[in-house]
Order: sequence, then C-alpha cells, then structure tokens
Amino acid sequence: MNGQLCCYDCGRTYGIDDRSRCSCGEPLWIETDPSDFEWPDAEWSRGMWRYADVLPVSEPSGVPPGTTPLVRADRLDEYAGCSLSLKHEGQNPTGSFKDRGSAVGVSYAARAGYEWVGTVSHGNMALSTSAYAANAGLECAVFVPADTPAERLELIARHDPHLFRVEGDYGQLYHETLALEADVAFVNSDTPFRVAGQKTVAYEILEQCSPETPDAIALPVSSGGQASAVWKALRELNRAGLVDDVPRLYLVQAAACDPVATAYREGCASVSPVTAGDTIAVSIANSDPPSGTRALAAARDTGGAVVSVPDAEIRDAMDRLSTTVGVSVEPSSAVAIAGIRTLSQSGAIEPDDDVVAILTGSGYKERYETDVRSRTIDLDGLERELGAIVG
Repeated sequence: MNGQLCCYDCGRTYGIDDRSRCSCGEPLWIETDPSDFEWPDAEWSRGMWRYADVLPVSEPSGVPPGTTPLVRADRLDEYAGCSLSLKHEGQNPTGSFKDRGSAVGVSYAARAGYEWVGTVSHGNMALSTSAYAANAGLECAVFVPADTPAERLELIARHDPHLFRVEGDYGQLYHETLALEADVAFVNSDTPFRVAGQKTVAYEILEQCSPETPDAIALPVSSGGQASAVWKALRELNRAGLVDDVPRLYLVQAAACDPVATAYREGCASVSPVTAGDTIAVSIANSDPPSGTRALAAARDTGGAVVSVPDAEIRDAMDRLSTTVGVSVEPSSAVAIAGIRTLSQSGAIEPDDDVVAILTGSGYKERYETDVRSRTIDLDGLERELGAIVG
C-alpha cells in the first residue's frame, strides 16, 4: 500500500504503517493529494466508497456506510437560531458515524494480513469495529471500562468479539493498546485509518450542499478524531478547488467534561486533561482527548469555536429533535444542537447562517429516561376517548 503518514503540526512524515502518533506527540493522519479530485459520477448506493480516490483502501464487500441523509430542519430554525440542516449519521449500518472509520480501518487490517483488530471503546466504536471485523472474517478484541452497562455489552456482544472489561485508568488504555507489540491492528478513536474514513462525512455534506457551501458545521467532540477528520476533508476540498469558502467548525462538549472547550476559552495553545464529572453524554466524556489539540486547531483555523453545554440543555435538545422533527438521537448527538443554540444566543451564529449539525448516533439503541404518557381504556370507550383528545 502506497502513501505516508503526516503530522498536521510539525510536518514530519512516516511510513504508512509505522506508528499512529508523531515523535512530537501529536496524532498523525494519512497524507492525501486531492489535486485531481472531482465530485464523482459513481452511484450514491456505493456510500462512502464514492470517494475511493481519496481513501487509502478500495471498496470491500458488505453493506457500505455513508450516503446518510442531509435534511433541512426548518421547524427547528427558531430554536436553533439559524437555518438548520441535519446530517443524520445514525442511519449508518450500526447506527453511528463510527462505521465510516471502521470500514477503512478494518479493511486495511484485512488487506495488510492481520488476523486481529482491536479497539478501545464503551459504545458506538466498539459495536462498529466488531461488526466490520465480523464482515471481514477477523477476530476482534474490544476493551471497555469495567463499569460499562450491561445493555451496552449486550449490543456489542452481538458480533461476538472478545470483550475485555478493564479496571483502572481507562483513559490510559488508548495509549497502552497502541504501544502493544501484539499482532493486532488497533482502530482506536483517532488512528490514521479511522480518520481517513471519518472524513467522508464532510465530503458528503459538501457534495449534498453543492453548489452552495454551508456557513458552518457543528459536531460533538470527544477524542477529537471526528473533528480532525472533518477539518482534513475541508482542507482537501479547498485544495481541490471544490470549496472556496471553508465552513466554520463549531465543536461542542458536555459542560461536565470539556477539556477542548476549556482550552479554547482560556486561549491555550494545547489541550490539557480535566477532571470529568457525571453527564448524560457519556460517549463524549473524554477527560484527556488524544486529538484534543488537533481539534482545537481545527476550530481556530476555520474561524469557528469550541463551546460546552450543561445536561439540562442537552436533554432539551434531545426532546426538541424527537418531538419536532421526529429524529431520536443519543445525548452525545444532541450536544451539537444545544451548542448551536448557545452560539446563536451569543451572536457567533447569525439567524441567516446555513448551519449543518452532524448527528453522530441513533437514540434507539439504549434506554434513556423518558416521560411516558399513557392511559388505559376499554374498547367500548375508544371513540369517546379519542374524541376527547382531537376535539
């Protein structure tokens, strides 16, 4: 396989399978030459593989991720404070944006001769990696925190990975797995092949919007891998001459665990670990994000910002999405909508701005506290009871 890895910060380059992080400490991504790239003629049914010309692997077998809908949510415009569109990544095969990175990372591992892939995750990435490993005929090792809820473990176990519940410092596990000498290809949150797949969400957004370009893209941030991928895609499309005015990137975190937002507020050049509190957005509660500084650079480079929102506003955004546009998302996805609302109230986003929110995962996979309104009636009272409601 041709290509090389590059550090976005210091510019050092490495062989394609040498390492995941630069000697300067920052994460690497796969260098891509997009100069000859044009919007493809390939069928949308190929999903993210429409963009094979800028991906490090060719299309494997199986259900392709990508081609998720981008829909106007005009009924949420007043709430969000802008012209809002939703990129619904919950419609990927396993219900989240992670499928894009898993498809590339697992495909590379299979073609490079690995028999095992692994990942560190307690949610969407664990489920996604194990599913794509099953499709590729590879063994999969998944490392989750020891206190991962049983319902999550049941979801992940459907694809029969080797599940390890880890006690101790879960945040350190990311680095420990990448340092292992075992013959396992780890496809962690911001490793180069995962980022290469994740960037296709931005390619899709910009192609679906073409010939117009949104003013801004908002998304949740945890490890910083997805934010890095979107930034990388915008840089590539700009170099290809397909995007002149690069959208501002707005990154959003839960207030209980917001290391990237803290660094942005304090004007820091890099992201430092924080002490995490409890939040319903547990999937993005990463107190020491491995690509946090790269995500911070992405927001600043595009003229965007990083903000955090409290749980009450995350819950409200979840409810609005469900009851206003009929889209159920997990709390970590609703963070993006809550953040857009906060940015609009501060004046950073204006009412006539076209903003795309990336909804990273479906809300139908887990239980959440919901106020269930119901009543028991008998069959004879059906018309009377319904009439009392509809008038």
